[in-house]
Amino acid sequence: MTTSQKLFNELESVLSGEPWYGPSVYSIVDGISFEAAYEKPAGSIHNIAGIILHMVGWTEEVMDRMNGMEAQLPVRGDWPEPGQPDEQKWKWIVEDLKLVNVNLAGFIQNFPEEKWIEPVTGKLDRELGTGETYEHQASGLIQHHIYHSAQIALLNRMING
Repeated sequence: MTTSQKLFNELESVLSGEPWYGPSVYSIVDGISFEAAYEKPAGSIHNIAGIILHMVGWTEEVMDRMNGMEAQLPVRGDWPEPGQPDEQKWKWIVEDLKLVNVNLAGFIQNFPEEKWIEPVTGKLDRELGTGETYEHQASGLIQHHIYHSAQIALLNRMING
């Protein structure tokens, strides 16, 4: 199995399949009301909408890196502010998450196999995840999705009991 196929399969499982650890990202996100998406339980730093915007931003950044751009913080910012609660805006945030991951899946499937072992463009910066291979970046982003989907599930449980 190629690196592209392995990463694509892992991404698809995490996003919409049946990963071994529990519910997929989309099954968690699709169960969130817009009211819950904007609520910030006591002690929480972020709300669900903000976490998803963070996930979208980093997905875009990893695709930019795969496209040869120098590593930096996401164009949208590391933690974009989701603004005031708005049902339509919440739908757009969820649609953005799904669309950016469709694009990521395409990037992964079409990424040249020999490039997976090359380092990402940019100076070594552990916080930005630079100096690592493209394979490590893509794998790390999938792990990032898992980590934040668990946060989302916990915040939703705190809000809705």
